[in-house]
Amino acid sequence: MTTTHLPVIGFIGLGNMGSGMTRNILRAGFPLIVTDARPEAAEELVARGARWADDPSTLAAESDIVITMLPTPKIVDSVARGPNGILAGIRDGGTWIDMSTSVPEVVATIRAEHADRGLTLIDAPVSGMSIGAANGTLQIFVGAEHDEYLRVRPVLEAMGDPERIFLVGAAGAGYAVKLLINQLWFSHLVATSEVLAIGAAAGVDLGVLRSALIASPARSNFLEQDVLSILNHGDYDEGFAIALACKDLGLSIDLARSVGVPVELSGLVEQVYRRALAQYGPTAGEMTPFKLYEDLLRQNLRLEQPEPIGPHLVAAPVPAMAEGEVEHV
Repeated sequence: MTTTHLPVIGFIGLGNMGSGMTRNILRAGFPLIVTDARPEAAEELVARGARWADDPSTLAAESDIVITMLPTPKIVDSVARGPNGILAGIRDGGTWIDMSTSVPEVVATIRAEHADRGLTLIDAPVSGMSIGAANGTLQIFVGAEHDEYLRVRPVLEAMGDPERIFLVGAAGAGYAVKLLINQLWFSHLVATSEVLAIGAAAGVDLGVLRSALIASPARSNFLEQDVLSILNHGDYDEGFAIALACKDLGLSIDLARSVGVPVELSGLVEQVYRRALAQYGPTAGEMTPFKLYEDLLRQNLRLEQPEPIGPHLVAAPVPAMAEGEVEHV
Protein backbone atom coordinates (compact mmCIF):
# COMPACT_ATOMS: atom_id res chain seq x y z
CA MET A 1 0.00 0.00 0.00
CA THR A 2 1.38 3.42 -0.93
CA THR A 3 1.08 6.48 1.24
CA THR A 4 -1.58 7.89 -1.13
CA HIS A 5 -3.98 5.22 0.17
CA LEU A 6 -3.32 6.02 3.81
CA PRO A 7 -5.31 8.64 5.72
CA VAL A 8 -3.66 11.96 6.47
CA ILE A 9 -3.02 12.16 10.22
CA GLY A 10 -3.11 15.50 11.99
CA PHE A 11 -1.36 15.37 15.37
CA ILE A 12 -1.57 18.04 18.07
CA GLY A 13 0.77 17.89 21.08
CA LEU A 14 4.48 17.17 20.63
CA GLY A 15 5.64 16.73 24.21
CA ASN A 16 7.47 13.77 25.74
CA MET A 17 4.77 11.36 24.58
CA GLY A 18 3.60 13.00 21.36
CA SER A 19 7.10 13.40 19.92
CA GLY A 20 7.70 9.64 20.03
CA MET A 21 4.20 8.79 18.82
CA THR A 22 4.50 11.05 15.78
CA ARG A 23 7.87 9.61 14.78
CA ASN A 24 6.28 6.17 14.72
CA ILE A 25 3.34 7.43 12.66
CA LEU A 26 5.84 8.70 10.08
CA ARG A 27 7.76 5.42 10.14
CA ALA A 28 4.52 3.58 9.37
CA GLY A 29 4.14 5.66 6.21
CA PHE A 30 1.18 7.85 7.15
CA PRO A 31 1.17 11.40 5.78
CA LEU A 32 1.48 13.61 8.87
CA ILE A 33 0.55 17.19 9.74
CA VAL A 34 1.57 18.53 13.16
CA THR A 35 1.11 21.55 15.37
CA ASP A 36 2.10 22.48 18.90
CA ALA A 37 2.27 25.51 21.16
CA ARG A 38 6.06 25.30 20.65
CA PRO A 39 6.92 25.39 16.93
CA GLU A 40 10.47 24.23 17.67
CA ALA A 41 9.06 20.91 18.87
CA ALA A 42 8.15 20.10 15.26
CA GLU A 43 11.49 20.85 13.62
CA GLU A 44 12.75 17.26 13.56
CA LEU A 45 9.40 15.92 12.33
CA VAL A 46 9.21 18.49 9.53
CA ALA A 47 12.75 17.56 8.52
CA ARG A 48 11.56 13.94 8.30
CA GLY A 49 8.63 14.80 6.03
CA ALA A 50 5.79 16.01 8.24
CA ARG A 51 3.95 19.24 7.42
CA TRP A 52 3.45 22.07 9.89
CA ALA A 53 0.06 23.71 10.52
CA ASP A 54 -0.19 27.10 12.18
CA ASP A 55 -3.20 26.20 14.34
CA PRO A 56 -5.51 23.26 15.18
CA SER A 57 -8.24 24.53 12.86
CA THR A 58 -5.97 24.48 9.80
CA LEU A 59 -4.58 21.09 10.81
CA ALA A 60 -8.07 19.60 11.22
CA ALA A 61 -9.25 20.95 7.87
CA GLU A 62 -6.39 19.21 6.06
CA SER A 63 -6.50 15.89 7.97
CA ASP A 64 -8.53 12.71 7.63
CA ILE A 65 -7.94 11.78 11.28
CA VAL A 66 -7.05 14.28 14.02
CA ILE A 67 -5.14 13.01 17.08
CA THR A 68 -4.55 14.99 20.27
CA MET A 69 -2.02 14.21 23.02
CA LEU A 70 -2.32 17.03 25.53
CA PRO A 71 -1.50 17.55 29.24
CA THR A 72 -4.90 18.36 30.81
CA PRO A 73 -8.66 18.21 30.09
CA LYS A 74 -8.76 22.02 30.15
CA ILE A 75 -6.18 22.20 27.36
CA VAL A 76 -8.01 19.51 25.38
CA ASP A 77 -11.20 21.57 25.63
CA SER A 78 -9.41 24.77 24.61
CA VAL A 79 -7.67 23.17 21.63
CA ALA A 80 -10.96 21.65 20.48
CA ARG A 81 -13.37 24.54 21.05
CA GLY A 82 -11.21 27.65 20.76
CA PRO A 83 -11.63 30.15 17.91
CA ASN A 84 -8.89 28.40 15.89
CA GLY A 85 -9.64 25.00 17.37
CA ILE A 86 -10.25 21.57 15.95
CA LEU A 87 -14.02 21.99 15.72
CA ALA A 88 -13.65 25.15 13.64
CA GLY A 89 -11.77 23.23 10.96
CA ILE A 90 -12.73 19.56 11.07
CA ARG A 91 -14.97 18.39 8.24
CA ASP A 92 -18.45 17.09 8.94
CA GLY A 93 -18.10 13.31 9.28
CA GLY A 94 -14.47 13.69 10.40
CA THR A 95 -12.65 11.65 13.03
CA TRP A 96 -10.92 12.91 16.18
CA ILE A 97 -8.98 10.56 18.49
CA ASP A 98 -8.06 12.06 21.86
CA MET A 99 -5.16 10.09 23.37
CA SER A 100 -4.72 12.41 26.35
CA THR A 101 -5.38 11.34 29.92
CA SER A 102 -8.64 13.19 30.34
CA VAL A 103 -12.21 12.80 31.59
CA PRO A 104 -15.33 11.65 29.72
CA GLU A 105 -17.18 14.95 30.24
CA VAL A 106 -14.98 16.96 27.87
CA VAL A 107 -15.68 14.94 24.73
CA ALA A 108 -19.23 14.09 25.84
CA THR A 109 -20.04 17.80 25.88
CA ILE A 110 -18.53 18.31 22.44
CA ARG A 111 -20.38 15.27 21.09
CA ALA A 112 -23.69 16.68 22.33
CA GLU A 113 -23.03 20.17 20.96
CA HIS A 114 -22.06 18.87 17.50
CA ALA A 115 -24.40 15.88 17.21
CA ASP A 116 -25.61 17.01 13.77
CA ARG A 117 -22.14 16.94 12.17
CA GLY A 118 -21.60 13.18 12.06
CA LEU A 119 -18.25 13.39 13.84
CA THR A 120 -16.51 10.28 15.17
CA LEU A 121 -14.99 11.13 18.57
CA ILE A 122 -12.83 8.40 20.08
CA ASP A 123 -11.00 8.37 23.40
CA ALA A 124 -7.81 6.29 23.32
CA PRO A 125 -5.48 7.17 26.23
CA VAL A 126 -2.22 5.30 26.61
CA SER A 127 0.11 3.69 29.13
CA GLY A 128 3.78 2.92 28.67
CA MET A 129 5.67 6.09 29.58
CA SER A 130 7.85 8.04 27.17
CA ILE A 131 9.96 4.95 26.42
CA GLY A 132 6.86 3.16 25.14
CA ALA A 133 5.96 6.17 23.00
CA ALA A 134 9.46 6.21 21.50
CA ASN A 135 9.52 2.45 20.87
CA GLY A 136 5.95 2.15 19.57
CA THR A 137 4.99 -0.25 22.36
CA LEU A 138 2.26 1.77 24.07
CA GLN A 139 -0.76 0.11 25.64
CA ILE A 140 -3.90 1.82 24.29
CA PHE A 141 -7.40 1.80 25.80
CA VAL A 142 -10.09 2.68 23.28
CA GLY A 143 -13.57 3.97 23.99
CA ALA A 144 -15.55 3.66 20.75
CA GLU A 145 -18.09 1.68 18.79
CA HIS A 146 -16.80 -1.58 17.31
CA ASP A 147 -16.75 -0.38 13.69
CA GLU A 148 -15.04 2.88 14.66
CA TYR A 149 -12.39 0.95 16.55
CA LEU A 150 -11.65 -1.36 13.62
CA ARG A 151 -11.39 1.58 11.24
CA VAL A 152 -8.76 3.45 13.28
CA ARG A 153 -6.89 0.43 14.63
CA PRO A 154 -4.19 0.52 11.88
CA VAL A 155 -3.30 4.05 12.99
CA LEU A 156 -3.19 2.98 16.64
CA GLU A 157 -0.94 0.04 15.72
CA ALA A 158 1.62 2.53 14.40
CA MET A 159 1.98 3.85 17.96
CA GLY A 160 1.21 0.88 20.18
CA ASP A 161 1.86 -2.81 20.70
CA PRO A 162 -0.83 -4.57 18.60
CA GLU A 163 -1.27 -7.17 21.34
CA ARG A 164 -2.00 -4.46 23.90
CA ILE A 165 -4.56 -2.30 22.10
CA PHE A 166 -7.95 -2.85 23.74
CA LEU A 167 -11.50 -1.79 23.00
CA VAL A 168 -12.66 -1.29 26.57
CA GLY A 169 -16.19 -0.06 25.93
CA ALA A 170 -18.20 2.76 24.44
CA ALA A 171 -17.14 6.41 24.34
CA GLY A 172 -15.63 7.52 27.65
CA ALA A 173 -14.58 4.04 28.78
CA GLY A 174 -11.02 4.56 27.57
CA TYR A 175 -10.62 7.65 29.74
CA ALA A 176 -12.02 5.85 32.79
CA VAL A 177 -9.82 2.76 32.39
CA LYS A 178 -6.67 4.86 31.98
CA LEU A 179 -7.43 6.92 35.09
CA LEU A 180 -8.01 3.77 37.12
CA ILE A 181 -4.78 2.19 35.89
CA ASN A 182 -2.88 5.30 36.94
CA GLN A 183 -4.63 5.36 40.30
CA LEU A 184 -3.64 1.76 41.03
CA TRP A 185 -0.08 2.23 39.73
CA PHE A 186 0.52 5.24 41.97
CA SER A 187 -0.87 3.25 44.90
CA HIS A 188 1.56 0.43 44.07
CA LEU A 189 4.43 2.92 44.10
CA VAL A 190 3.60 4.36 47.51
CA ALA A 191 2.95 0.93 49.06
CA THR A 192 6.18 -0.51 47.60
CA SER A 193 8.16 2.50 48.81
CA GLU A 194 6.88 2.02 52.35
CA VAL A 195 7.55 -1.72 52.42
CA LEU A 196 11.09 -1.48 51.05
CA ALA A 197 11.93 1.39 53.42
CA ILE A 198 10.65 -0.58 56.43
CA GLY A 199 12.66 -3.61 55.37
CA ALA A 200 15.84 -1.60 54.91
CA ALA A 201 15.38 0.06 58.30
CA ALA A 202 14.89 -3.38 59.86
CA GLY A 203 18.19 -4.55 58.40
CA VAL A 204 16.81 -6.84 55.68
CA ASP A 205 18.87 -7.04 52.48
CA LEU A 206 16.94 -5.12 49.81
CA GLY A 207 17.48 -7.71 47.07
CA VAL A 208 16.46 -10.57 49.36
CA LEU A 209 13.34 -8.69 50.47
CA ARG A 210 12.30 -7.89 46.91
CA SER A 211 12.83 -11.52 45.82
CA ALA A 212 10.73 -12.75 48.75
CA LEU A 213 7.94 -10.32 47.89
CA ILE A 214 7.98 -11.36 44.23
CA ALA A 215 7.75 -15.02 45.28
CA SER A 216 4.75 -14.23 47.51
CA PRO A 217 1.08 -13.43 46.87
CA ALA A 218 2.07 -9.74 47.18
CA ARG A 219 3.95 -9.75 43.86
CA SER A 220 3.15 -7.04 41.30
CA ASN A 221 4.45 -5.82 37.97
CA PHE A 222 5.58 -2.63 39.71
CA LEU A 223 7.69 -4.62 42.17
CA GLU A 224 9.10 -6.87 39.44
CA GLN A 225 9.78 -4.26 36.76
CA ASP A 226 8.97 -0.59 37.26
CA VAL A 227 10.75 -0.08 40.58
CA LEU A 228 14.01 -1.33 39.05
CA SER A 229 14.62 2.04 37.40
CA ILE A 230 15.08 3.40 40.94
CA LEU A 231 16.73 0.41 42.57
CA ASN A 232 19.22 0.01 39.70
CA HIS A 233 19.99 3.58 38.65
CA GLY A 234 18.19 6.12 40.86
CA ASP A 235 15.95 7.05 37.90
CA TYR A 236 12.64 8.51 39.12
CA ASP A 237 11.28 8.89 35.55
CA GLU A 238 11.56 12.59 34.83
CA GLY A 239 9.98 11.88 31.44
CA PHE A 240 6.64 12.22 33.22
CA ALA A 241 6.50 15.11 35.70
CA ILE A 242 5.05 14.66 39.17
CA ALA A 243 2.79 17.65 38.52
CA LEU A 244 1.07 15.58 35.82
CA ALA A 245 0.89 12.58 38.15
CA CYS A 246 -0.89 14.73 40.73
CA LYS A 247 -3.24 15.95 38.02
CA ASP A 248 -4.08 12.37 37.05
CA LEU A 249 -4.67 11.36 40.67
CA GLY A 250 -7.01 14.32 41.09
CA LEU A 251 -8.94 13.31 37.97
CA SER A 252 -9.34 9.70 39.13
CA ILE A 253 -10.60 10.85 42.52
CA ASP A 254 -13.03 13.22 40.81
CA LEU A 255 -14.26 10.28 38.73
CA ALA A 256 -14.77 8.23 41.89
CA ARG A 257 -16.77 11.03 43.47
CA SER A 258 -18.91 11.43 40.35
CA VAL A 259 -19.99 7.77 40.54
CA GLY A 260 -20.40 7.77 44.31
CA VAL A 261 -17.48 5.53 45.32
CA PRO A 262 -15.48 6.55 48.42
CA VAL A 263 -11.71 6.39 47.87
CA GLU A 264 -9.96 6.92 51.19
CA LEU A 265 -6.79 5.07 50.17
CA SER A 266 -6.44 6.87 46.84
CA GLY A 267 -6.97 10.18 48.65
CA LEU A 268 -4.06 9.36 50.94
CA VAL A 269 -1.88 8.36 47.99
CA GLU A 270 -2.69 11.70 46.36
CA GLN A 271 -1.55 13.51 49.52
CA VAL A 272 1.77 11.61 49.50
CA TYR A 273 2.24 12.66 45.88
CA ARG A 274 1.41 16.26 46.65
CA ARG A 275 3.90 16.25 49.54
CA ALA A 276 6.58 15.04 47.10
CA LEU A 277 5.50 17.74 44.63
CA ALA A 278 5.93 20.42 47.31
CA GLN A 279 9.30 19.04 48.39
CA TYR A 280 10.96 18.29 45.04
CA GLY A 281 9.16 20.62 42.62
CA PRO A 282 6.67 20.13 39.77
CA THR A 283 9.21 18.86 37.22
CA ALA A 284 10.49 16.01 39.41
CA GLY A 285 9.77 12.53 38.09
CA GLU A 286 6.52 10.70 38.68
CA MET A 287 8.30 8.15 40.90
CA THR A 288 9.78 10.82 43.19
CA PRO A 289 7.48 9.93 46.15
CA PHE A 290 9.85 6.97 46.58
CA LYS A 291 12.51 9.53 47.47
CA LEU A 292 10.44 10.73 50.43
CA TYR A 293 11.14 7.41 52.13
CA GLU A 294 14.80 7.42 51.12
CA ASP A 295 15.21 10.85 52.64
CA LEU A 296 13.48 9.64 55.80
CA LEU A 297 16.01 6.79 56.03
CA ARG A 298 18.86 9.09 54.96
CA GLN A 299 19.98 6.50 52.43
CA ASN A 300 19.25 5.64 48.82
CA LEU A 301 17.60 2.28 48.29
CA ARG A 302 19.66 0.50 45.63
CA LEU A 303 20.34 -3.11 44.67
CA GLU A 304 23.93 -4.25 45.02
CA GLN A 305 23.54 -6.26 41.81
CA PRO A 306 21.36 -4.41 39.23
CA GLU A 307 18.72 -6.54 37.52
CA PRO A 308 17.56 -6.22 33.90
CA ILE A 309 14.25 -4.47 33.22
CA GLY A 310 11.84 -6.34 30.94
CA PRO A 311 10.54 -4.89 27.65
CA HIS A 312 7.00 -4.24 28.90
CA LEU A 313 6.85 -1.70 31.71
CA VAL A 314 3.11 -1.53 32.30
CA ALA A 315 1.46 -4.90 31.86
CA ALA A 316 2.28 -8.37 30.64
CA PRO A 317 1.47 -8.99 26.96
CA VAL A 318 -1.81 -10.69 26.12
CA PRO A 319 -2.72 -12.85 23.11
CA ALA A 320 -3.52 -10.99 19.90
CA MET A 321 -7.18 -10.72 18.92
CA ALA A 322 -8.67 -12.80 16.19
CA GLU A 323 -10.00 -10.76 13.27
CA GLY A 324 -13.22 -9.01 14.22
CA GLU A 325 -12.96 -9.96 17.89
CA VAL A 326 -13.46 -7.28 20.53
CA GLU A 327 -11.15 -7.43 23.52
CA HIS A 328 -12.56 -6.29 26.86
CA VAL A 329 -10.49 -5.83 30.00
